[in-house]
Amino acid sequence: MNALAIRRQWRLAIVAVLAVLLVLAPALLPTYPLSVLTEILIFTLFAMSLNILLGYAGLPSLGHSAFFGTGGYAVGLLAKYYGTPAALALVIAVVAGILVAIVTGPFVLRTHGAYFLILTLSLTQVLFGIVWLWRKVTGGDDGLPGIPSPRIPFLVGRISDTANFYYLTLIVVGIAVAAIAWIVRSPFGLALVGIRENERYLEGLGYPTWTLKYVAYILAGGFAALAGGLFAYFKGFVGPGQISWLLAGEGMVMVILGGAGTFWGPAIGALLVLLLRYEVSAFTQRWVMILGIVFILNVLLLPQGIVRLPQRIREIRARLRRETTLAPPLAEATAAAPDRSVERVIERS
Repeated sequence: MNALAIRRQWRLAIVAVLAVLLVLAPALLPTYPLSVLTEILIFTLFAMSLNILLGYAGLPSLGHSAFFGTGGYAVGLLAKYYGTPAALALVIAVVAGILVAIVTGPFVLRTHGAYFLILTLSLTQVLFGIVWLWRKVTGGDDGLPGIPSPRIPFLVGRISDTANFYYLTLIVVGIAVAAIAWIVRSPFGLALVGIRENERYLEGLGYPTWTLKYVAYILAGGFAALAGGLFAYFKGFVGPGQISWLLAGEGMVMVILGGAGTFWGPAIGALLVLLLRYEVSAFTQRWVMILGIVFILNVLLLPQGIVRLPQRIREIRARLRRETTLAPPLAEATAAAPDRSVERVIERS
């Protein structure tokens, strides 16, 4: 069995253990850590949806919170004013995020690089302004409080409400993550990687690169809206802050910290950022500064993300092994070689 197969088996074993721990989490964790874990799951989905654009298609977006907030407001309005069941409300939230992506995609995807970044940021600010000013519907800066939290019916009365919503989130996020895994490992996902590496070359091969990016943009918007809908249920509140570009920037930090273009990197980034927010902020209010230091060190030492740390360690060990192997022969050759410096001096004189 080669090393690649062994590493694959190890990864499957780690994923299986992680899945078991997630299922048993309500029995192992008190209420507060379980609530934090629920939020980590939601932002894992948000970061993975952004990774479709940033990591796989190479499209840095500061407007991803627009989809997140759209899903949150869709769920908030439906749940608070119409009593819509959670399953239907989340589906409508996904549709709302997809519609926003369909409308805005033809405008922002005409640009590349920094221009794409600025246009997506402008999209976020436009929606932020609409939400802020449309007080009769969105509540303005007060937001929409009092969103009822959904529950899995057959678990009501058997476990706490926190654990009930945790399992609901785990099921929804699990299905969404499985869908993202299928997408990024499909020929479509490989084409997105080709666009990231060399879009002109792919165009020369006959691929409709703009259409592929448009589809990726729509899919990312739908998954982000689903995360926003879950977050609205989780907090029982949705406000303009969920459309702010700051949230989009936080998502980019999660993706880059964990490893853009990798599958599990965004999940690791979401875990690290939220743990820093809740654990470090318990000791100091300057947790953002600490996050900034961690981000700078990560970019300098692990530019490909934390998820590639084992690979980085293997590369360093292999390089040290090669240097150790080559050092003695080089030293012996240097010692055996005659010193020609005196001869060169005599020849010059």
